Amino acid sequence: MIGQTVSHYKILEKLGEGGMGVVYKAEDTKLKRDVSLKFLPKELTRDQGAKERFQREAQAAAALNHPNIITIYEIDEFEGQIYISMEYVKGRTLKEKICEGGVTSSLEIIEILDIAAQLLEGLANAHQAGIVHRDIKPQNILIDNEARVKILDFGLAKLKGVSQLTKESSTLGTAHYISPEQALAKDVDHRTDIWSLGVVLYEMITGQLPFKGEYEQSVLYSIMNEEPEPLPALRTGVPMELERIVNKSLAKETGNRYQNAGDILADLMSLEKKIESGTEAEHASKTKPIPSIAVMAFADMSPGKDQEYFCDGMAEEIINSLTHIKNLRVIARTSAFQFKGKNVDAREIGKKLDVETLLEGSVRKAGNRLRITAQLIKVDDGSHIWSERYDREMEDVFDIQDEISLAIVEELKITLLGHEKARILKSSTKNIEAYNLYLKGRFYAEMLTPEGFKRAIECFEKALEKDRNYAQAYVGLGLTLRAITFFGNISPRECLPKLRKYAEKALEINKNSGEAYHLLALYHMNYQWNCIDAEEKIKKALKLSPNSYGVHLTHSFILTQTGRHDEAVAAAKRARELDPISGYVNYYVGQALFFASRFDESIADLKVSIEMNPNYWPLHYVLGCNYWVKSMVEDAFLEYEKAYTISSGVPWITVFFAAALYRTGEKDRAMGLIETLVERSEHEYIPPMCFYGIYREIGELDKAYPWLEKAFEEHDNFIRYFIVLPVEMLPQDPRLIKMFKEKGLKK
Repeated sequence: MIGQTVSHYKILEKLGEGGMGVVYKAEDTKLKRDVSLKFLPKELTRDQGAKERFQREAQAAAALNHPNIITIYEIDEFEGQIYISMEYVKGRTLKEKICEGGVTSSLEIIEILDIAAQLLEGLANAHQAGIVHRDIKPQNILIDNEARVKILDFGLAKLKGVSQLTKESSTLGTAHYISPEQALAKDVDHRTDIWSLGVVLYEMITGQLPFKGEYEQSVLYSIMNEEPEPLPALRTGVPMELERIVNKSLAKETGNRYQNAGDILADLMSLEKKIESGTEAEHASKTKPIPSIAVMAFADMSPGKDQEYFCDGMAEEIINSLTHIKNLRVIARTSAFQFKGKNVDAREIGKKLDVETLLEGSVRKAGNRLRITAQLIKVDDGSHIWSERYDREMEDVFDIQDEISLAIVEELKITLLGHEKARILKSSTKNIEAYNLYLKGRFYAEMLTPEGFKRAIECFEKALEKDRNYAQAYVGLGLTLRAITFFGNISPRECLPKLRKYAEKALEINKNSGEAYHLLALYHMNYQWNCIDAEEKIKKALKLSPNSYGVHLTHSFILTQTGRHDEAVAAAKRARELDPISGYVNYYVGQALFFASRFDESIADLKVSIEMNPNYWPLHYVLGCNYWVKSMVEDAFLEYEKAYTISSGVPWITVFFAAALYRTGEKDRAMGLIETLVERSEHEYIPPMCFYGIYREIGELDKAYPWLEKAFEEHDNFIRYFIVLPVEMLPQDPRLIKMFKEKGLKK
């Protein structure tokens, strides 16, 4: 058929062939795009049962809309041949990927968990629609060039309420992957897919099938009567929890199996989180990991115990210095400082942060004299790799930081590139007063309170009065102004234009400032709503500061806004590798999954994060959003209420809580919260999109639209969030869509 034209499709090449169809790559000449065309084999066209199964495949798959399920465009017939037009995906099957390792699997455990999670997301979506695949196997799982999983071939899908076709064999699925109930020709439900997933998991881990036989009947006997060989016998380093998950998926009685895709997804995500945070060792890496370190908060040993800002700043400056080294994984301040002031064993810290080494230190400051001690600790046995004491004048603090950073590099046997060493040794200022003020500014900014922001700005501005060429102070000022628009009470229109000025000034002083490029990316994304320029700047920031968790988070949200959701999730998870126990970073991961419409995965991830940070209200907020789009209103209400209570009434949380109150019938209480928010807006900045959202929710459009116009005038941050909301949560408002288009924004 190569070269022929079928309807408006020109056949380009043959992609594959199976029992239920032949697949070709074709060009859609109307829409100018590549598609896959699946034809029922000619020899089967007289078989009415095969034809009906083929049609049912298209109907089942076309009813689904999920990034992990192949998209069906149309089903038609041409000169007596039925065909399906579907999404063309560049990639390879999971079977091909597994076979790369020969008799053993070449897949890393963390990669296996990611593939399984995406597969479960797609299955959960199908099961919720009442569709059972019944033929899950590696040959029907495609992985594209961006590591996105796509489920193929719903040729055996069984819709609830549709009687089985009389001629359909109950063992049409590939024998090695069918469930015991399929083998016995019993009625099946979604749990048969969970069994098949268990077989696929087993094969991904070991490269072998759990149930073997020389012919079909012997395979079926094994499935119904035998237990698979234990995973540890075939591969070392398999986490016990993963073995438990596989075994439960392969329970022969459906009642002993996982009862839904969401449950197994939650367990897999919990395991992934434990592996990433170091609370459960993976033990399966085939390549030596890059060195890793956590720089702990330095202890204040000064007589007056009044140098906390200086101690924190000293540690943070060393962290910032080390983040420029590509071949070193540096844990971010937020996670490292979780242990500040606590007497925790180095081995326990290393396990929780998944690092090999810790840097601990102390500062004793008396007048202009400094005594700084530092020691590099090997976490597996608590031994000191290196230690040093510095008795110097205050003016030598920059040299001390350089010496400590270079000692770490030497002891960890890291080879520095020339530009990396230059960045480590480049000091932003030699003015001690400016440096002290900068450290105080960072200290106050981390408080994330209006008063803290005010004092931070004062400190950064005073630092710049002392040294007009202090690049980091310009960056600190810009980042604080950006944070104010989220956590403070000042309009973005007032703050955000200054970000560009401060970033460009910092780059005039230091053209290799990754932090300054990050600030420019935030300006283009938050104020200009220009993701093209924002992505250009963030890529420069990533190159210059590869270990900055903040840069990876901004990159994640830019990717979300451009619809590249799987890349966005990956970027957020990279940030989590650098800051594993930070509530803020875990919130970003859950949010990226939510925006990707991977709701079950997001819920599972957020639940684990809340166990670590139960009082971090943004986690409860995003969990509530997931429940909301799944129409679990009561669960959403509880999470919004927690977020509202813990946050003491942050405006946008107040709005979501009010919406939940209104939806559950507590309209008077909801209106009371709205009225209070309106009163607050008279003397403090409240994002206008908050009012648009709640008035839109309760149907008061005359009140909603003036706030919408004001939101665009003020460059409200939350306009961007409305753009990326899942379709289930996005208001179907023509006026909103029109304003998006006028501003060059699009869903």
